[in-house]
Amino acid sequence: MKIAHVNGPLPGPKSKQLLDRWHRYEADVVGFQAPVVWDSAKGCVVTDVDGNTFLDWTCGVLVTNVGHCHPHLVAETQKAAARLLNNYECANVERIAAAERLVKALPKHLDRCFFLSTGSEATEAASRLMKRKSGKYEILCFGGGFHGRTCASASMGGLPSPKKGYGPPVPGMIRVPYPNPYRDPNGWCEGGPDFKKYFDFLEYTVAINSAGNLAGVIVEPYEGAAGFIFPPKGWLKKLEQWAHGRGLLLTVDEVQASYGRTGHMWAIEHENIQADILTIGKAIGCGIPVSAVAARAEVFACLSKGEMSSTLGGNPVSSAAVCAVLDIYEKENLVANSAKMGVYMKKRLAEMAKKCKHLGDVRGMGLIMGMEFVKDKKTKEPAPELIKPLIVDCANHGLLIGSVGMYGNVIRVAPPLTITQAEVDESLDIMEGALKRLGSQKFSV
Repeated sequence: MKIAHVNGPLPGPKSKQLLDRWHRYEADVVGFQAPVVWDSAKGCVVTDVDGNTFLDWTCGVLVTNVGHCHPHLVAETQKAAARLLNNYECANVERIAAAERLVKALPKHLDRCFFLSTGSEATEAASRLMKRKSGKYEILCFGGGFHGRTCASASMGGLPSPKKGYGPPVPGMIRVPYPNPYRDPNGWCEGGPDFKKYFDFLEYTVAINSAGNLAGVIVEPYEGAAGFIFPPKGWLKKLEQWAHGRGLLLTVDEVQASYGRTGHMWAIEHENIQADILTIGKAIGCGIPVSAVAARAEVFACLSKGEMSSTLGGNPVSSAAVCAVLDIYEKENLVANSAKMGVYMKKRLAEMAKKCKHLGDVRGMGLIMGMEFVKDKKTKEPAPELIKPLIVDCANHGLLIGSVGMYGNVIRVAPPLTITQAEVDESLDIMEGALKRLGSQKFSV
């Protein structure tokens, strides 16, 4: 029996009415999505206001790892909300429990955390920690990186859209290329485990740009917004060695990569990366706004009382969510399911790529993958014009997908970690059908 079911072309009548109403009042500045108004969701299945059901490969942008509206998460946050909503910096029972639970779940070398509200807040906090701890102001960051849309986080990023038209970024950012195995004209991905050509260029770039005030490095274990670009194995470990060999602090931005998304609880566990600072968001609350910055105690010791705060950070409801989510991870085999289902999905998608002349690359690990579309597989010229029709076509057949990428030509494969074998197979069948229609240019749009 099929899980997804769509009655007629989208948007349905109720969705269309609500979308028209929405755009009359709220600024239409979000990215392109399928023309669907969500009504409810459970696990991996979304229901819209017209009663259509969809399988979800968006996961609220890598947020709802435990599935939509997990009953334990809902119950625990409801209980907390009925008791106490906010108390700013005063201690509360849930916040204390959440801090203890999170630290015990972190890689062992990280023994302190601080709660905030968003991923941007967490990366802003990381930049302040690196500067305050070192007494310096320059940060090494990477082309294609995305660390948020606030001032310092956008400045550390390597994509133009969060900064375009907003004037000068925060000074002191030194940006170098991020190795991309699919697009590697300069050979940055060659020569592992030393990657000599890459690190010679990195050294040169720092030498001609730094004023001698380099505080640290911020890097994603894979670049999500740039198109789910995964560096070659060993590169991140070499970067850690390079940074620590120069006395620099290493921040790894796991706002979207953590909580089992890559098949390990933390992405840095794949290569035993000893990050000095870790930024955490999205799946930490699985829909409840909460984020955190984690570090060694001696890193946090550089701050005096009152030097870091957040109006809503550590509130009882968000803190209850942190604990509830970790309860679910302890009771359900989500990280292992991510690894298992990820291998299966990637294999089938790779088989589809062989048959689809426009699907140039399938990459990723665990339940995070990118499907990069090109006009021609030999030239690898990006084909962003295929993406919107593909999003709508998949939705019309019961699969919700989203897009990313520096060229706007990558489809995100990021379902909840609770996805079942039946849901995996049906969603892959829908995608395979969409790719066949893509080849024949017979989209149902």
